[in-house]
Amino acid sequence: MGFTLVEIAIVLVIIGLLLGGVLKGQELINSAKVKNFANDFRNVPLFIYGYQDKFRKLPGDMSAADLGASMPAVCAANGASCRAGGTVGTAGNGVIEGNWYDVGGNTVSAGAATDSEAARFWQHVRAAGFASGPTDWGNANYRPLNADGGTIGFETGIDTSVAPPVAAPFIQGMTGTYYVCSDGILGKFAKQLDATLDNDETSTGNVRAVPTGSARGAAGITKVNIVDSGTYIVCMAL
Repeated sequence: MGFTLVEIAIVLVIIGLLLGGVLKGQELINSAKVKNFANDFRNVPLFIYGYQDKFRKLPGDMSAADLGASMPAVCAANGASCRAGGTVGTAGNGVIEGNWYDVGGNTVSAGAATDSEAARFWQHVRAAGFASGPTDWGNANYRPLNADGGTIGFETGIDTSVAPPVAAPFIQGMTGTYYVCSDGILGKFAKQLDATLDNDETSTGNVRAVPTGSARGAAGITKVNIVDSGTYIVCMAL
């Protein structure tokens, strides 16, 4: 005994509703991810300005003595827990030196971490209560992560190895006082992120993208050339 046309129609309607629900659910998940990525970028200025308002210093650039006096519970009285003798950068010079990828676990530095002011930035804003996460530099979970498990990093994009220092943003042509970069972002999300935060073109403006693994100085990739399933580093100038 076969199915009637009415029964078949009902089954098809149910299947359609189920598929529609799955697609809508995936769309909501993707939208939530993009919102999460966007918040990663938007939160960093709040960390910086909140820290400056509280300490009159830049997070990452603060001297060991000032760190010890301001946050002894985390940094120890001499500040050694928050700024080691080998930390790359000159304390108190108004520049947060180092690279966004110094926190390690990324595609640029092959996962290696470097103790720099840019890497310590996260420790300082966490110790001050502006951001969540481990304050122990040696903690395995110290590295800030985005919604896809990629590294989030911060830098000023200034090359202090030459005199006078020169601007050297990670993505060619970007201009800003500070830069936030996030790697391992799928192409489809990189495009949505640019549309949310900037001008909907990933090769120009304050938000740009380059393929995962790109070296410093690479030019932003145009939106039309981004592959949805590929992964990218997205940077935002602040």
